[in-house]
Amino acid sequence: MSRLEPVIASNPSSTMTPSPSFIWQVPTWPGMHYDVVRIGGELARAHRSQGVIEGQLAGLGFERRLELAAEAWSQDAVATAAIEGERIALTAVRSSVARRLGVGNQDGPDAPRSVEGLLDIMDDAVRQRAAPLTHERLCAWQAALFPTGYSGMTRILVGAYREHAEPMQIVSGRQGRERVHYEAPSSADVPAQMQTFLEWFNASTEHDSLVKAALAHLWFETIHPFEDGNGRIGRVLIDLVLARDSGEVSRLIRTSQRLLDRRRDYYEQLERAQHGDLDVTEWVLWFVEQVRVSCEEASSVVDSALAKTIFWVSHEDKVLTPRQRKVVNLLLDAGPNGFEGGMNTRKYESVGSTSRATASRELIELEDMGLLCKVGGGRSTRYYLNIPGWGPADQATSDALSQDG
Repeated sequence: MSRLEPVIASNPSSTMTPSPSFIWQVPTWPGMHYDVVRIGGELARAHRSQGVIEGQLAGLGFERRLELAAEAWSQDAVATAAIEGERIALTAVRSSVARRLGVGNQDGPDAPRSVEGLLDIMDDAVRQRAAPLTHERLCAWQAALFPTGYSGMTRILVGAYREHAEPMQIVSGRQGRERVHYEAPSSADVPAQMQTFLEWFNASTEHDSLVKAALAHLWFETIHPFEDGNGRIGRVLIDLVLARDSGEVSRLIRTSQRLLDRRRDYYEQLERAQHGDLDVTEWVLWFVEQVRVSCEEASSVVDSALAKTIFWVSHEDKVLTPRQRKVVNLLLDAGPNGFEGGMNTRKYESVGSTSRATASRELIELEDMGLLCKVGGGRSTRYYLNIPGWGPADQATSDALSQDG
């Protein structure tokens, strides 16, 4: 096995004997604590980033906000599955999300039932954020992920906590050379452990919302209550806490995408916290940093959307051909640094499926209308959107980027 995955140990005699090796074996579990002073600065930065997104969204129309939320949600769904090694088609997810939010292209392919189940629970976490988290709700979430009752080729218990007597272990490595990263509490202890967790989760606590998300995810993953699906459900719990904090805006914060980008660190940080004592400062600090970066990335997306909206408003009196509009939108979608080397005649010819002469003429027209600005000359001519900060920093930068001729 090349990734971390849950395994029900088939030979209990070969597993670890109980010892204070894991956080749940500490006598005062689940009394996790953290250094408020150490995490204070990162918390403040993360909340500032959240506030920036909310302020930016005020400048966008309702439909545009929905479009951004749909794309972020689609990508996060693909990411949370990818963390577990499951590949799902982004196009199918996008069409399903579009139908759920009533926005964009809703005529795409249908997603598999398991993917629809994942979207169901992600949607439930945001729409029903004020509802209490219960055993029944969690079990329904897990059942939605495995509509056939199988995980791959293996039949699993769905809609209920695990019941097997064998230890639940997280392992990696090929068969016969497995490495045990973690062993969860016994199945017999799961109901009581989950009851304590749910009472804490639903109670008003003194914890900051981002800290609560960090603790909830670690706590849930430590109990590992289901035979499969624990990772995806644990990340939906993050969505639920963030939704309670910032409502629908939370759909824009792609935490699962960030955790996928840092998957190795994610696994290492979880494993370290689960093997440590009840001081989880390092885990909380790392987690809050990932949420902050997710917020900053979301802010960049919203910033680009705002720039696009303002750009078209300022040029609403211009008459463009469909091909010109397509190329300009391509540049806008790429963002300030997304279209390396700018646009030139050869690229326009390819993107617009037209002749070299037409490409040259239409680029000049876009420059004359003020939509594009030209940099360089001759074969090194490049065009950039006429938006402050979206072109090359200087002529030298442009020349360096345009050596492909």
